[in-house]
Amino acid sequence: MAVRRTVLLGLAGGALAGVAFAAGAFREARAQAGNRLFAQGQVIDSPAGPLEFAVAGDGQPVLMIHGTGGGFDQGLLFAAGLRRRGFRIVAPSRFGYLGSAFPEDASPASQADVLAGLLDHLGIDRLPILGGSAGALTAAEFALRHPQRCSHLGLLVPAANLTNRDPVEFSALQQVAVDLVLGSDFRFWAVSRLAPGQMMATLLATDPALLDQVSDAERQRAQAILDQIFPVSRKVAGLKNDAFWAGAPTTAKHEAIVAPTLILSCEDDRFGTAATARLLAERIPHSELEVFPTGGHIWLGRDDAVADRIARFLRVQGP
Repeated sequence: MAVRRTVLLGLAGGALAGVAFAAGAFREARAQAGNRLFAQGQVIDSPAGPLEFAVAGDGQPVLMIHGTGGGFDQGLLFAAGLRRRGFRIVAPSRFGYLGSAFPEDASPASQADVLAGLLDHLGIDRLPILGGSAGALTAAEFALRHPQRCSHLGLLVPAANLTNRDPVEFSALQQVAVDLVLGSDFRFWAVSRLAPGQMMATLLATDPALLDQVSDAERQRAQAILDQIFPVSRKVAGLKNDAFWAGAPTTAKHEAIVAPTLILSCEDDRFGTAATARLLAERIPHSELEVFPTGGHIWLGRDDAVADRIARFLRVQGP
């Protein structure tokens, strides 16, 4: 009996130590995320409330609009390759993300108008507009509503409902799992460490098997994209807003876009953006389309190729 009691007490003590360790690691991760975000972002007033953004690099400015689960930090990461190629990246946090407001009208069109005001604040008259994933909705609206200020348009793995059918349809079980993970900072943090492959497959719509086929740098980039969703509590409004607008049938008149447009996707993107990209290329008059065979929703293993393609497009097309 004494031996059994000793073993049980030891197991209980180990469990408590494990819980304490997890709690401590979670607090440290949250503190590191806060420090990372605090060090880069700036906030200005806009007609819709606070607007957060960051600027990085030197050279020709490019507006990089982040995707679902992001913020200005994701925009900077998505455009890191362009920064290395001599571009200055302006990366805002869209409505409901991080330090930006979530106004009553949080539509992509309203966001586009607020971003035009950001350019006024920065003294930028005209520049290329890039949008990734759900950020492509806002980028397209900017090109439509402020054509004189959009020199080029780039739509990367674009989210849009062009067929009156949401291209991203989770099963009931998948939706419950996603809602559970995205409803708690701790649950997100824990699951991302216990099952990173499943998180990549579900939230980043990318085959985790690709991780074994790419460079260390690309594996680190994938992990950084996943890590940047944390803290999810500062992005809940933005996530729900993106789900609504990406799933709703689009009203954007893509055929009226006049800016030279580059549309990029990957065939194996589990959010179905390759099909969306092809439909957009048919509708947008001055468009170029490139669909890579693999890479998923985060173009895994193709970051250099994507950056080279965008840089070439911007330079060949001219200012």
